[in-house]
Amino acid sequence: MEEQRMLLNVEANSAKVQEDLEAEFQSLFSLLEELKEGMLMKIKQDRASRTYELQNQLAACTRALESSEELLETANQTLQAMDSEDFPQAAKQIKDGVTMAPAFRLSLKAKVSDNMSHLMVDFAQERQMLQALKFLPVPSAPVIDLAESLVADNCVTLVWRMPDEDSKIDHYVLEYRRTNFEGPPRLKEDQPWMVIEGIRQTEYTLTGLKFDMKYMNFRVKACNKAVAGEFSEPVTLETPAFMFRLDASTSHQNLRVDDLSVEWDAMGGKVQDIKAREKDGKGRTASPINSPARGTPSPKRMPSGRGGRDRFTAESYTVLGDTLIDGGEHYWEVRYEPDSKAFGVGVAYRSLGRFEQLGKTAASWCLHVNNWLQVSFTAKHANKVKVLDAPVPDCLGVHCDFHQGLLSFYNARTKQVLHTFKTRFTQPLLPAFTVWCGSFQVTTGLQVPSAVRCLQKRGSATSSSNTSLT
Repeated sequence: MEEQRMLLNVEANSAKVQEDLEAEFQSLFSLLEELKEGMLMKIKQDRASRTYELQNQLAACTRALESSEELLETANQTLQAMDSEDFPQAAKQIKDGVTMAPAFRLSLKAKVSDNMSHLMVDFAQERQMLQALKFLPVPSAPVIDLAESLVADNCVTLVWRMPDEDSKIDHYVLEYRRTNFEGPPRLKEDQPWMVIEGIRQTEYTLTGLKFDMKYMNFRVKACNKAVAGEFSEPVTLETPAFMFRLDASTSHQNLRVDDLSVEWDAMGGKVQDIKAREKDGKGRTASPINSPARGTPSPKRMPSGRGGRDRFTAESYTVLGDTLIDGGEHYWEVRYEPDSKAFGVGVAYRSLGRFEQLGKTAASWCLHVNNWLQVSFTAKHANKVKVLDAPVPDCLGVHCDFHQGLLSFYNARTKQVLHTFKTRFTQPLLPAFTVWCGSFQVTTGLQVPSAVRCLQKRGSATSSSNTSLT
């Protein structure tokens, strides 16, 4: 059965390539015919132009000869005159007539040449090219140039070359996938290969990537109009970035945490408490002492241990990230709902108390936006506040350089520095967020932007720091 299927495929594929071959030759014939018509038209136009010029010149000669015959007749009559006194006047008239005659100004040199050699052709080189026509070869596998490839600003620029020059290459196909394994790509991965087709150059830049895994695999193949070649040897590039999630076990009960999104829920604590008490009292008759309306205690009195620490409670509407920062540089962004009555973003020690609000103790640093009663945009640490003289952006960037003791906040769109804390961190840090009557969304898997690195190197980032807040 397999042999029969392959036999049918051979018949079908051979018919297709024969049809394609005939189409290509017909296209070539049509092109040659078109070129021939164009060249013949050029010859005809040149011939017509030269004929027109020469005919005009011949007509001018004819008119000059006719004028010369009239002038000769006048001269002959003057010479036969007997009155010598009239001779000088007649001679002057003859002289003026000769000077003004067309024949006197006529050039006997042809205005155009009869040489048509500039319209000759020599197709010897083209004939050799046609004689060298062959079936398209299978393209060689490209070679990825790691030295020229670049990973920066959540973009990857991949550069490759062909081992041998191949003028028949039509385009390239690039495939990539994410992985947590260093070294040569494995045959089986959880992540599928992503495909980008139709690349005309020998380099390509992937932009707007989220580096939620440690590495990326890449491979490239070349294609002509008939067939694709083999893939290049795959390469693995490291994609370092700060990746974390929100630790829902730390969040205040009025915060609904969904992956990297948080929304304030005024009924959150009460609903959870009601469900817990309903479960507690299942099978028992409800009584006033078990009634949710009377038995729900204040959230301030509801300690519930999760993940090694208690939830935030009371007026500390806070949630922490789940990944410690104990060295290096890290960057993340957060977009908050502009209608939020209060919002804060920063870092905190894990020891931050469950009743403590961001920026009000020595264990946390933050930028805070308040839209309740009186609008304010401030930097907070250890219960000290600095009012920021800058428009409040809808998306904030946070850059933490642990060893340098720098915590900088940026307008995530323009990379304008909003504030920088300069301090010495004595414990590992956690990303920290707070929101009241609003919502926010965190973006992780980001590299430290080049603009941020440049600002830090120039010292611009520290220019806005307030030593009273460090």
